[in-house]
Amino acid sequence: MSAVAAPSDRRFRRAHLKPSRKRGRWHAFVKPLAGYAALIALVGYATYRLSVVAAGAHMLRVDAIVIHGNERLSNGEVLAILSGLRGENLVSTDLDRWRRRLMTSPWVSDAALRRSLPSTIDVAIRERQPIGVGRIAGETYLVDERGVIIDQYGPQYADLDLPIIDGLGAAPHDAPTLTDEARADLAARVIAAVRSRAKLASRLSQVDVSDLHNASVILTGDPTMIQLGDDQFAERLQGYLDVAPALHQRVADIDYVDLRFGDRIYVRPTKPQKKGR
Repeated sequence: MSAVAAPSDRRFRRAHLKPSRKRGRWHAFVKPLAGYAALIALVGYATYRLSVVAAGAHMLRVDAIVIHGNERLSNGEVLAILSGLRGENLVSTDLDRWRRRLMTSPWVSDAALRRSLPSTIDVAIRERQPIGVGRIAGETYLVDERGVIIDQYGPQYADLDLPIIDGLGAAPHDAPTLTDEARADLAARVIAAVRSRAKLASRLSQVDVSDLHNASVILTGDPTMIQLGDDQFAERLQGYLDVAPALHQRVADIDYVDLRFGDRIYVRPTKPQKKGR
């Protein structure tokens, strides 16, 4: 019996099957290393950005405060009011809030704060200008043209050559240290008019605005009360000085002179004191 040869199928020959190649060990380490490298790069960049931000924040911190326009207020007094501003962020600090704090000082009429890179705040101050020494409720105060009380008058203001102002007090039911704005305005107009003439200004000693429609003044070296009305103050006062020598020759002791009626001058002599029996 002859052997039967089975047909061979070359598709199933093992010699033609290609075994899969195994990946090398190095591939197992590549992916984790790449992740670590990316993480390190991210952390490095974040650190760099934080350092940049920190450096910028340091540069934008208020480090200097430059003050202009103050004469009576010292730099130290202004800085005391602005305590806490130094060290704040230059960009985000609320300058309006700091301005309101400055305005609480009675010497400050107005103030402006401005940012100046990299780390400075410029402070411009406009101080109140006292026009006289107001006598109010038995005390004396520096007052401005609106009657705002700036400070209690004392030896520290001896260099100020200011007239005394009476009659500024507000209505009796108000606080004793309040002033009447209309009377303050009258006093300010009298003083401004007199100051326009140097010879008159040097002699102005007292101003009384108790009567809102009739300001009175007293000059240095002359105890006469001079009533000026509510306008033409300098002209009327000069008119008095022109005739004062003749008036005092005719009337030895004058209580007051009324100059409100043009060319007519009314003189009231001082009443003689009655002798005791």
